[in-house]
Amino acid sequence: MRQIAGMSQMQIMLPADIWMRQIFNAKAARDGTSVRRSLHDVDRIVGRTRFLREITRRGYHAVENAGQVIIFCNNQPVNILC
Repeated sequence: MRQIAGMSQMQIMLPADIWMRQIFNAKAARDGTSVRRSLHDVDRIVGRTRFLREITRRGYHAVENAGQVIIFCNNQPVNILC
């Protein structure tokens, strides 16, 4: 486990594999609904390429807006309503 000094506090960073496992083991993910994560965290902890590759491997979809990523943890179509 790595530690990096923040501006005012110490942050403990999880290894990328554990961080990713926690996303897909969340109750919402297990129930086939959606989970949200900060794009900044995705880039910093695991990297966008690896993250998107895992989402694709699972047959899921993701959208990004205002620095947040919403992962739809199922393989149903995603429709933008408006």
